Amino acid sequence: MPEALKFALYLLIMAGVTYLVRMLPLVLVKRKIENRFIKSFLYYVPYSVLSVMTVPAIFAATPSLISAVIGFAVALVLAYFERGLMTVALSGCGAVLATELILLLIK
Repeated sequence: MPEALKFALYLLIMAGVTYLVRMLPLVLVKRKIENRFIKSFLYYVPYSVLSVMTVPAIFAATPSLISAVIGFAVALVLAYFERGLMTVALSGCGAVLATELILLLIK
């Protein structure tokens, strides 16, 4: 099978699965959800999915686990104190950069 056809097939399958995942809840659930447990569960799903995608990438993005942990800690503390997204992201990156430079000087 040619690569272009294979790619198109994969793309169509992924589009179909994505469409079904988004469409099925709208079709199957007709009335308002009133169960407190389900509402609470659905409220936290976006945060948990974002965390599951982001946290492993944070620790895999740097050559040193030490700099990743320090950058993550700085970002976590600033986010806890409700700083803006740009401040948190730039401070985390700055902490990683500073840690990597210090590690280079030590070695």
